[in-house]
Amino acid sequence: MKPRAVLIGPPAAGKSRLGRRVAARLGVGFVDTDKLVVAEHGPIPDIFEHVGEETFRVWERAAVVSALGTDGIVALGGGAILDVDTRLDLLDHNVILITATPEAITSRLAAGTRPLLTDGIDSWKKLVSVRQPIYDELSSFIVDTSKGTMDSIADDLATRLKVAQ
Repeated sequence: MKPRAVLIGPPAAGKSRLGRRVAARLGVGFVDTDKLVVAEHGPIPDIFEHVGEETFRVWERAAVVSALGTDGIVALGGGAILDVDTRLDLLDHNVILITATPEAITSRLAAGTRPLLTDGIDSWKKLVSVRQPIYDELSSFIVDTSKGTMDSIADDLATRLKVAQ
């Protein structure tokens, strides 16, 4: 058993929002690896503050392994692809890069909720510049959430996934 699709991409691109909608349209389950970590270990900002990013990444990896054993839609946290084993695992999956322009991201960044984005959009741009080559290497196609409604984007992606079956 493996997911119908795995969504990767930078923070605030819309992986979770889109993933939930696509899963509903396809009648399959949805798993968000960040939510798995939070359910077991608490809020991500608290994890970063109290035990650090390294421990978070270990817990995130465990969540990825669990999620990749499901058969619905999976949304990975933006940095999950930094783990070499995760990248190797994704080679055998339908990986979709969810992205958005910096202009669209600016309005989505809530102050204080994303520990690696303390400087807002400037932090986001730096983070994306480092991760983009990995995102590009792993993904089979790109979905941009900058324009249009999340519902119309989800409709398009669900249709594409149905056709690809």
